Amino acid sequence: MGRRKKGRLLDGVLLLDKPLDITSNGALQKVRWLFDARRAGHTGALDPLATGVLPICFGEATKFAKYLLESSKAYYTTAQLGEIRESGDSEGELVETRKVPDFSGAHIEQSLDKFRGDTMQVPTMWSALKYQGRPLYKWAREGVTVEREPRPITVSNLRLDAITEDTLSLYVECSKGTYIRSLVEDIGLDLGCGAHVSMLRRSIAGHFELEQTVSLQTLVDLEGDFDALSKFIQPIDILLPNLPYICINNRQTRSLLHGQTVRISPAEKSGFHRVYIPKQAIDEQLGPIANIAKTCELGDDWLFAGVVELSEQSDQWELQAKRLINFTPVS
Repeated sequence: MGRRKKGRLLDGVLLLDKPLDITSNGALQKVRWLFDARRAGHTGALDPLATGVLPICFGEATKFAKYLLESSKAYYTTAQLGEIRESGDSEGELVETRKVPDFSGAHIEQSLDKFRGDTMQVPTMWSALKYQGRPLYKWAREGVTVEREPRPITVSNLRLDAITEDTLSLYVECSKGTYIRSLVEDIGLDLGCGAHVSMLRRSIAGHFELEQTVSLQTLVDLEGDFDALSKFIQPIDILLPNLPYICINNRQTRSLLHGQTVRISPAEKSGFHRVYIPKQAIDEQLGPIANIAKTCELGDDWLFAGVVELSEQSDQWELQAKRLINFTPVS
């Protein structure tokens, strides 16, 4: 699979259902190659064992990926009881086996209740968190264990869906930075029999759900058909649904794109906003643009231009750019 030298100028978001037995970066590079995209990045890694929602950002969308990285997630997972594994999942070396008692549903619920709500969690050694500039999982592969500080997490929903003799099927809604393998390990230790993750599927990332995703195989089947592939690309502003928005006129657009503070009419609230500009203003200043800057909310006459901050200064409202789209003229 050879990589093209330059790639197409492509901006937007792809909602991928990451398959089993591939790293998030491996899935990203495959998608980037299929779309011949110049630049791409994902918004929160999934282990090879994990499947599910993996938003991929192309081009200018990578500037706004952090808004999704900060969001909550939801997972379906299977906890294999009675086995403690080095990595906390079924891919790791078996460390210890323990007898699994005949747990009642009430006993399981009593244990799960300890992990609901706001708690502290020690990140797994098999995470991408950095220590001395290196991801923890690289230290773990060398047999080195690093002391990790507990971090606050929130598990807003921890539901027991099924019990067998040696497995628990769980549904978890949690804050960013929650490690499901650590959660399952901790539940196993609390039960006394130990546990590891044998299945993990991300069902929600932020406001994106599995039903919105496309499989990697579907994309592979369309290799070379860029028109068909492009139908799966979502507008950049789909990443920012919780930010209020503001529309500005042609004159204000010129000031904004030249890095100047823009005075606006009184606004309802201060803080960060999505900003939309007239397409006509870009056409007049740059001519036709090469990159996609369509919007998911407004019509074809408007373009999403980025994120700005609104503030009230001496009885006047001002708008300052925080992160803007780089519009590229057709060469």
